[in-house]
Amino acid sequence: MTVQTTQVVVFGVEGDDGLWLADLAAGTVTRIVDPLTGALASANEHRNAGATVVKGVNFAVRANSAGSVSGGFMDG
Repeated sequence: MTVQTTQVVVFGVEGDDGLWLADLAAGTVTRIVDPLTGALASANEHRNAGATVVKGVNFAVRANSAGSVSGGFMDG
């Protein structure tokens, strides 16, 4: 069995219409600059209309601060 390693994750946060690109190998997060095209643009339109779009991510939690994450707390 071949195991793929994820190097890049695209995500959006509720309350922010933009999308972000996390490069896990580089340890960076940058805002994706519009215009979006294709499937990414379509998914973002659905997200901005209230849908949740998930593909290939099996855990994600929004926290209010990095301190709450390092303290083991998950905010509601």
